[in-house]
Amino acid sequence: MELSNQNTILITGGAGFIGSNLSEYFLGLGHKVICLDNFSTGHHHNLKNFVDNPNFKLIEGDIRNIEDCVLAVQGADYVLHQAALGSVPRSINDPITTNDVNVSGFLNMLVAARDAKIKRFIYAASSSTYGDSEGLPKVEDIIGKPLSPYAITKYVNELYAEIFSRTYRLETIGLRYFNVFGRKQDPNGAYAAVIPKFVMQLMNYESPVINGDGNYSRDFTYIDNVIQMNQLAMTSQNPEAINTVYNTAFGDRNTLNDLVRYLKEYLAQFDSKIADVEIVYGANRAGDIPHSLASIDKAKTMLGYNPKYSLQEGLKEAVSWYWNNLK
Repeated sequence: MELSNQNTILITGGAGFIGSNLSEYFLGLGHKVICLDNFSTGHHHNLKNFVDNPNFKLIEGDIRNIEDCVLAVQGADYVLHQAALGSVPRSINDPITTNDVNVSGFLNMLVAARDAKIKRFIYAASSSTYGDSEGLPKVEDIIGKPLSPYAITKYVNELYAEIFSRTYRLETIGLRYFNVFGRKQDPNGAYAAVIPKFVMQLMNYESPVINGDGNYSRDFTYIDNVIQMNQLAMTSQNPEAINTVYNTAFGDRNTLNDLVRYLKEYLAQFDSKIADVEIVYGANRAGDIPHSLASIDKAKTMLGYNPKYSLQEGLKEAVSWYWNNLK
């Protein structure tokens, strides 16, 4: 099911990594995109390829301000809610701000979407919701206790979305992202994600530091798989597919040691000296789960999800982008 000729899509956090990729994709399909961002973690340079597109509108605002949310949803058909403060360590260091953005801001957006009679509200949920549940692969209806303030906030999002679906008939779909990576992901800052951080370090001949022994594993998920899931969630006409949550992943897991080995191999094709950079091992990080692997059966069955990019295929694309844009 495709979207009709032209829709207006509000993308909160639209200047961030995932949000800017979604913005560019849907503009490329001819839709109108409204971006709401306060640029606390997003960047103007993420918008450079489409900021002058007549179908693009930028609102610099904060989801913690209900007035900004109400303004942003005006005229929108769909909401793709990506705005959040990510990072487990950040939430441990500053749980109050993480809660303000991820819970209060989320509730503001739900209220604004409800009042504007938005057709469907798709939001970024998180694999952190599985908490201390040890079973693999992770299936949507079995979760454990959260292991960080960030995980709590993302679980609360799911609870609020369910209540708004039941109480106000607002169509919602949550996408539990698993370790998303790809072009435009910020390599800088104290809370940079592991892949862009390691890429930049290796390009500078600096030794990446792996937390623990490198045998923790993750279901690394390339950005184009995430774009596919957002589109499917927005366009599904299956009544049974809405008002629920889906794992958004590739459905495979790789260790951090695997990850670094691939990064060195692919980057060495641009600069052979990178193959000789040593890896350093440090302490395990508080709040980290040892292993993560998603079952994507529900998304395949209910939405027709068919991810195209494995970790290796996605890394080749991402490494090329970083080399050409940041070297």
